[in-house]
Amino acid sequence: VAKDLGWKVPATGVRLLDKGRTQYFALHGQTGHLVTAERIDREQLCESEQQCVLRCEVIVEGKM
Repeated sequence: VAKDLGWKVPATGVRLLDKGRTQYFALHGQTGHLVTAERIDREQLCESEQQCVLRCEVIVEGKM
């Protein structure tokens, strides 16, 4: 994420917003890498779907 948006890491004022109650992703503060926050069970989340998509938003506070 940091590389794609041209941030200098560590980034401050950045957070991820997942839809739903479970936080599946996290932003590594030192590298700016998007990582999984926990194990993602595709069969449980998308049991009848051919394609499984999890969406999240990156919120940046301040100037870019």
